[in-house]
Amino acid sequence: MFDNLAGSPATLVGGFIALGLVVSFIGNSRRAPLPPGPRGWPVIGNLFDLPTRGDPLPWLAHKVAYGPISSVTVLGQTIVLLNDLQTTIDLLDKRSSIYSGRPIFPFAGGMVGWDQQMIMAQYGEHFRTMRKLLKSYLGSPTAVSTFRHIQEIETRYFLARVLDNPTKLISNIRLTAGAISLRISHGYTIETDKPDPLVDLVETAAKDFYHATMPGAWLVDIFPIMKHLPSWLPFKKAAALYRSHNLEQTDRPHSFVKRRMKAGTELPSFTSSMLQNGVDESTEHAIKYAATAIYGGGSDPAVAALSTFILLMILHPDVQKRARDELDSVVGTKRLPELKDRPRLPYLDAVLKEVLRWHTTGRIGIPHRSIQDDIYDGYLIPKDSIILPHMWYGPSFDDDLGLIMTLINRNITRDPQLYSNPSEFRPERFMADGNNSPELDPNTYIYGFGRRSCPGRDFANANMFITLAMTLSVFQIEKGRDENGVEIEPRCEFEGGTVSHPLPFAYTIKPRSADAEFLIRTVAEEAPRRPSDGPHL
Repeated sequence: MFDNLAGSPATLVGGFIALGLVVSFIGNSRRAPLPPGPRGWPVIGNLFDLPTRGDPLPWLAHKVAYGPISSVTVLGQTIVLLNDLQTTIDLLDKRSSIYSGRPIFPFAGGMVGWDQQMIMAQYGEHFRTMRKLLKSYLGSPTAVSTFRHIQEIETRYFLARVLDNPTKLISNIRLTAGAISLRISHGYTIETDKPDPLVDLVETAAKDFYHATMPGAWLVDIFPIMKHLPSWLPFKKAAALYRSHNLEQTDRPHSFVKRRMKAGTELPSFTSSMLQNGVDESTEHAIKYAATAIYGGGSDPAVAALSTFILLMILHPDVQKRARDELDSVVGTKRLPELKDRPRLPYLDAVLKEVLRWHTTGRIGIPHRSIQDDIYDGYLIPKDSIILPHMWYGPSFDDDLGLIMTLINRNITRDPQLYSNPSEFRPERFMADGNNSPELDPNTYIYGFGRRSCPGRDFANANMFITLAMTLSVFQIEKGRDENGVEIEPRCEFEGGTVSHPLPFAYTIKPRSADAEFLIRTVAEEAPRRPSDGPHL
């Protein structure tokens, strides 16, 4: 669903290693040079410069060394890095008709069928139909306002689960993100006391995707003709299994909605809304896969961002206190905040923006592909080049590497031309004061660019905001403690990959007061939970 914050597997970016063998070498007919970049080896090019696990660490210095656009070539495949915001906008927004393609993955795409899912679909009629349907349903603040009660109730149940079992905070963040998405996509109520069959199915398909896009794992990505080999070969068996899971996660919830509609017992959802007036076969096909994008693409980036928020509240108790003081002043302590309170909570809104900027969960975004030759700033971007918007920043070090990393931490989210003291976590940068205007809102770029930008950005943003607001209104978030009661300094480290989560860290979360605990408990009486739809899937 999200282009930069996309529930997208960590190995997706790395998959272009295999793609390089599929694309023929660009000949001597170039009208202009490629964008600058490190010198490669004969034939293999910059193969040894490729990142591992989706981390662009080998490329962090490109902006300093080569400027706003650079390139590497791997086995004949051109990979273009966009190292600043203006270049990214110039190409992916202003020339979106050229740069809206996706790289082609013979194994994961054609054989497993992920080329029908929004994350990998090529820009064509199927993709345009999915995007149009999603945009009509949840592509504006007005449309998203109809889901407020679902987002608020599910977040209240999140608070109750955390209260009962605070050690499972992060897993409950994930559970809540899935609960909201599946309710919106299919009117489906998940299991919360035991594993849910649809959630398990979605997670299985996601794990398959990780394997299907693993760099260098499938020779068929190098030699596509192998797809015609006998079905008993191991890679063909793997493709068949992964394909069955992919189709099942798409077809089963869709069939569930159709059965409920026939019986007149469906809950309002994207799928039921799109089907209610009858559709042709191709549109129904698009509806199925667009619905999958809501829960498949929206959950993982939100989980990563909200987990980062918890970590940052531990590291910055002053920010936590200021946000809570604002909540107490505007909302009080006798009720929970609601989405309608958001316009009166500017500092909390700024906290969310700073969480999204300070650690952008989509480090390089999902790769785009150029569908024709293009010239930009005197450089040739060949047809079928892989285009990577370089959102990521490097870690900070206190050792001798610190100065080096400071010099190269200049990609979009840490660009000192966009943000003052960009390494600092400082939400007030997004608030106007007597002397300064707000700095650039990260929402203008973190949800993708051009025709591949996320149509559900307002929906996702509202989900995260209400979680921040309700959590801070009733819970105190502090450092964890060891068995002797000594505080544990949380580690501030992050996984590699297209969606980057914090590595596990110690924390303590507890209700602020008896009144706060009472507020959390009221959800069971005010909004009794519906039975799970799992048995009827």
